[in-house]
Amino acid sequence: MMDWQALIKVTIALFAIVNPIGCLPIFISATDGWSKQDRARTAKTVATTVAIVLIVSTFLGDRVLNFFGISIPSFQVGGGILLMLIANSMMHGKQSGTRQTPEEAQSLAEREAIAIVPLSIPLLAGPGAISSMIINAQQNSSFVGHVSLIAPILVIAAIIWIVLRLSSSISNQLGSIGINIVTRLMGLILAAMAVEFIAHGIIGLFPKLAA
Repeated sequence: MMDWQALIKVTIALFAIVNPIGCLPIFISATDGWSKQDRARTAKTVATTVAIVLIVSTFLGDRVLNFFGISIPSFQVGGGILLMLIANSMMHGKQSGTRQTPEEAQSLAEREAIAIVPLSIPLLAGPGAISSMIINAQQNSSFVGHVSLIAPILVIAAIIWIVLRLSSSISNQLGSIGINIVTRLMGLILAAMAVEFIAHGIIGLFPKLAA
């Protein structure tokens, strides 16, 4: 069972990775001209989809790794490098290319399943978030530990729902400069988490380094 301090740490890291504030411009652009009811429905669908994807990753991610013969330390290093790349993009005020391609951004308004692809996957529940939850699940391998990780996921899903519901108001209050500042701060936090993941992975691959 994880303690509250560890759960808070996971929640902060997941918030930095998902970065719902940074996704506001894309959400607003994708739902331009929609009614409040349609936007609210989309926000609920996005939050629910993100929660489901991350919960499934937490409970079944290790089986996927075992199927492909990937060791946990290797995944920690690989996941840490991916998070570092995302953090680097965020600190430069950019959306990472691992989350969304220009082609996806241009065709957002034309997609029927916009709430699921690409708003939920891979924009919010992208490779970084999925990797983070798999790594955290491996570090808390008991069933109770896995269950405890549902709490941070639900908190993030609730934040996503609230942020998207209030997207217009938040965007007007923060402006492009405010959104960029939040994105850069989250990128800095994420970079620190990425270093920690990579360090644990390297020690797992080369145990003598810990001596």
